Amino acid sequence: MHDHLFANQRELARPDLSKHAQTLGLDVAAFDKCLDTDKSAPRIRKDLAEAAKVQATGTPTFFLGVTDSNGSEIKGTKMIGAQPYESFKTAIERLLTSQK
Repeated sequence: MHDHLFANQRELARPDLSKHAQTLGLDVAAFDKCLDTDKSAPRIRKDLAEAAKVQATGTPTFFLGVTDSNGSEIKGTKMIGAQPYESFKTAIERLLTSQK
């Protein structure tokens, strides 16, 4: 479903989701029941609140950090979105250099 939804990003309205479930051969009745109940809503709200607390505004979000020598302070950086290896390498080297 994940890959199918990403391949059809212009078709994400509620009726479209049932159509996608049917296309993929899922149990549409069970799928619709899951969507139409608020069973997962508390968990989703909790996850959204945690993301807002740390200012994670995209997926994926990466947090890189190092602690000072006594472990009381963290210096860090945040990277949003898929990043190439070089971006991680640069960010890590910058953090490690700041420790010296």
